[in-house]
Amino acid sequence: MGEHAAVAAVDDPVTVDRIAADLRELGVEAGDTLLVHTSLSELGWVAGGPQAVVDALQRVVTADGTIVMPTHSTQYSDPSVWMNPPVPDDWIPQIRESIPPFRPEVTPSRGMGAVAECFRDYPNAVRSRHPLYSFAAWGADAEDIVADHSFENAMGEESPLARVYDRDGSVLLLGTDHASNTSLHLAEYRADLDAGRVTETAPVLRDGERTMVEWTDIEHESGDFLVAGSTFEGQRPESVETGEVGAGTATLVDQPALVDFAAEWMADHR
Repeated sequence: MGEHAAVAAVDDPVTVDRIAADLRELGVEAGDTLLVHTSLSELGWVAGGPQAVVDALQRVVTADGTIVMPTHSTQYSDPSVWMNPPVPDDWIPQIRESIPPFRPEVTPSRGMGAVAECFRDYPNAVRSRHPLYSFAAWGADAEDIVADHSFENAMGEESPLARVYDRDGSVLLLGTDHASNTSLHLAEYRADLDAGRVTETAPVLRDGERTMVEWTDIEHESGDFLVAGSTFEGQRPESVETGEVGAGTATLVDQPALVDFAAEWMADHR
């Protein structure tokens, strides 16, 4: 929603205190490992914008827990397959040769929302090294969750998603739905699927020098994520809590239960 609609959606400004209270009511607790996907515009008019959301999350989870957010930077994908919009063919070599190397500390995310972009730059937040599919984390286990993020199979077993799973973490969909739930990508790797593979390249910084790296990955598919997630909610209601944060719908999901369910569901339905 636009800013006029955001004002109209709430009777009072959505504050840090209100967001924190709503999160606790939903079931978020101190010490949780929480993988967060957000749409700030769905929460109504937030006093302080994305900073207020991050502050509230940190207040509730505390430094004894860990907050994780996707900070993907798809501007480092292959420009020859860009479609929205496509770029002229003669631009493609220039883009590949000139784009600055991915640097976790400074490279902006793309399409992840204002909250994730704000969060990645917070004090003591750390970010994984993957040039396309990085995650940022803050809190007790932040370093361990983002460490050694494999370029190959980037959302599989050697990814922050799997580290959240190992810690019996939760997914918080804050004004979003399962269509953007990255944990369902982990289910793709664990499902019995005959997924195709693609080769990716991107520039990174190594020993102060711009270096091209190449890796392979499965062909990710998110077209059925909404159906898979909705089916999970219907069949496993004990693993899901729903409520409101500000004006937005919020869903708190047991991540390991979701991934296990979705891996079987994808094997049966894809």
